[in-house]
Amino acid sequence: MMQELNYIRCGDYYIPDIRLPEENRPIGRWGRMHRDYIKEHNPIRFNDLCLSGELWTYLADLNEQAQSRLEHLTVKSEILGKEKVYSVYLPDGYDKGNDRYPVLYLLHGAWGNHKSWNRDGGGEQPRITDEMIAAGKAVKMIVVMPDATGIGPRRGGKNMGYFNVRDWAYEDFFFQEFIPHIDKTFRTIATKDGRAIAGLSMGGGGSVVYAQRHPDMFNACYSTSGLLDHRYRAVSKISTNPDEIEWLWSVSQTSPVEYLRYATPEILEQLRTVRWMLDCGDDDSLIQTNLDFFSEMKHGNVPVEFRIRDGVHDWKFWREALPLILEFSFKKE
Repeated sequence: MMQELNYIRCGDYYIPDIRLPEENRPIGRWGRMHRDYIKEHNPIRFNDLCLSGELWTYLADLNEQAQSRLEHLTVKSEILGKEKVYSVYLPDGYDKGNDRYPVLYLLHGAWGNHKSWNRDGGGEQPRITDEMIAAGKAVKMIVVMPDATGIGPRRGGKNMGYFNVRDWAYEDFFFQEFIPHIDKTFRTIATKDGRAIAGLSMGGGGSVVYAQRHPDMFNACYSTSGLLDHRYRAVSKISTNPDEIEWLWSVSQTSPVEYLRYATPEILEQLRTVRWMLDCGDDDSLIQTNLDFFSEMKHGNVPVEFRIRDGVHDWKFWREALPLILEFSFKKE
């Protein structure tokens, strides 16, 4: 809403009586990004701030509030019989009020861990999320990065993955202990509309399976380079390690493609309550499984977006996917 302006007479004319406040604080990087965003996407708001003389103060305040933080914490699991680590990103302003925030669960890939989206991605998750929020392209959100590592070499082997296997009920832990822990520990919006899930590779497959099995828990699911079917031929060549074969078995038993092929009309109707997005590199070895999943979703009349971008199965591709994930996860009002 435009603010009321006062006018002063100058000869035969009335001109706006604008007095600019004395504001010497810098607007910084976040202020500059947000200024460019509102100038392009909300010109009425931009002009209002300019004419009222409040633009610089507004941007300086925003820049000072941009104090997000990344923490690495633990949760004790009775189901797994041990503590599990996780990382959590808290947006700027979290410590300065009582607002509640939606939560994006961001899953890592095979042989990764809870720090992968930050370390292997070159520390990009906090920076990219800060920039997307400051630019107004993503809502303020909490980003939770769980840990699904194994206990073998390179964080692989026994216990790696997001599904229940022998003596290791990770999926039960995730829904019965981990999500309740996050909702109890942080000021979350603990509803379907307040949760989204996404992941890369193994985590992309995990996010799709979780959203398929628990459509009442997530409003959106984004898979990038997802392992979406056990027919991925290259998987069988990864290792003959019995523990890793157990992981491959868990993948084969939770194929999202097979799930769709045998889904009942009732299940398909539930899947339509989730917003779905896939992307995959055109030279990624997993492209066919993503195409198969897309085909089955269309066959079941479940709305899904699918982007094939230039790229392979690597962090360059996944870093470029993160802004898309953040923007897609929650609709801006």
